[in-house]
Amino acid sequence: MNYTLLRQISILSIFFGAICGIITLIPFINVISLTFLICFISPLVITILIKYNCLSLNSIKESITYGAITGFISFLAFCIVYIPISFLLMKFFNISANYGVGIILLNANLFILITISVFLAILGATINSFSGFLTFYVIDFINSVNKKR
Repeated sequence: MNYTLLRQISILSIFFGAICGIITLIPFINVISLTFLICFISPLVITILIKYNCLSLNSIKESITYGAITGFISFLAFCIVYIPISFLLMKFFNISANYGVGIILLNANLFILITISVFLAILGATINSFSGFLTFYVIDFINSVNKKR
């Protein structure tokens, strides 16, 4: 595996995960941001890297692998940004974008939070690997249509 490409995927995933972590704190946008994080981060990262000629998807296995890596890293970055800020807002100001999440953050210990974060990151990796798989087929379809012209 190309480590430069892996580093680029990781940096973009961390960036978009942190952005989603900040946007999710806004009450009415949090569901859209979380859905985007769980489902659509890998197509975004893959298309950005393909646009700048850093990535060329040659097989389905590559697209699934890059999608899973993107989903896992972006969700961990999301948790690293979202959990402390949400905890501080709930603890000191009694403000939360989602009151149930705020109560969980106040009452859960660190081990529970890490475990939930890792399991949800695995869920995000699974869904984003499927999104990466679909991205491969969409890009392949677009390339085949462009070749026929």
